[in-house]
Amino acid sequence: MVLKRFLGSKATRSFTVVSVLAEMKRALDRGHNARAILLLAVAVLAWKWAVIGLVAHGLASLIRREESAHSSSQPA
Repeated sequence: MVLKRFLGSKATRSFTVVSVLAEMKRALDRGHNARAILLLAVAVLAWKWAVIGLVAHGLASLIRREESAHSSSQPA
């Protein structure tokens, strides 16, 4: 019950939306327009369901980490 109240709080939802929008900006800056549009849609949904935003933020971080690992291991 406590977790449900925490995830449903306005502060948690706001933080989730802001973090997803920050991921969206990173995607735009790196030229990943399709990913940015998807993250914008997730940010809209995250206002209602914070769990969706938390999962999307985690996945975006994993994808970004994986991309940086591949780009640093490739010779220039």
